[in-house]
Amino acid sequence: MKIAISGKGGVGKTTIAGTLVRLFADRGYSVIAVDADPSMNLHTMIGVENPVPISKLKQLIGERTVITPGIYNLNPRVDDVVEKYCAVRDNIRLIVMGTVEGVSQGCMCPENAFLRALLRHLILKRGEMVILDSEAGVEHMARNIAEGFDLMLVVAEPSRKAVDVANRLIELSRSAGIPEVYCVANRVSSLDDEDFLRENLIAEVLENIPEDEMVKKAERQGIPLADMQEESEALQRIFSLSEKIEKITGKLF
Repeated sequence: MKIAISGKGGVGKTTIAGTLVRLFADRGYSVIAVDADPSMNLHTMIGVENPVPISKLKQLIGERTVITPGIYNLNPRVDDVVEKYCAVRDNIRLIVMGTVEGVSQGCMCPENAFLRALLRHLILKRGEMVILDSEAGVEHMARNIAEGFDLMLVVAEPSRKAVDVANRLIELSRSAGIPEVYCVANRVSSLDDEDFLRENLIAEVLENIPEDEMVKKAERQGIPLADMQEESEALQRIFSLSEKIEKITGKLF
């Protein structure tokens, strides 16, 4: 099961991604969590320290990717990266992709070649569940980062800008051939919010997650929502979302 989670910046996709990682791990899945967002905050929702970002492993990347200056191996060895450069919590492994600095994000450079090869390996060669917290916006889809995923969850809050970005992501996900594409409505505080999102999003809303003070409290305290001892309606809805994901992806295999 390979799941990508995307959306406009600030809509809460990292909270949802990290909580899903924890919930699936608690259910017995071996989960590889991939933080591809430049903010690199997924670790806070899982409850581990950040490992070294893969893009910072300059010596390793150079040794395995650069053939001669300007010529790169597009299929470098990456099979040992998960075990060597991840943070571990029980049956969760967190990999942080990091950012490629000083160049266009769409360029072909050693770091980008290595990161793409690693993502292909995680999707196509590993048997664990993979949950990707993608970078915000739509640019990453243009670079085919979501190719090979089974399910795309596009997170949107009840605002016009969030809906516009979400709909573009839905179109690009479908064009990339992702079998299942759904929306998750986040920070919903009224029936009007639900109606607005349902009527304006071009994919089915799989779950409505309410505005919840417990989410803010967890973020302020720097602890995962999954570790909150107090009642959280948002956590209950994300749990419901995880059950729906199981049913959907179960039909694919």
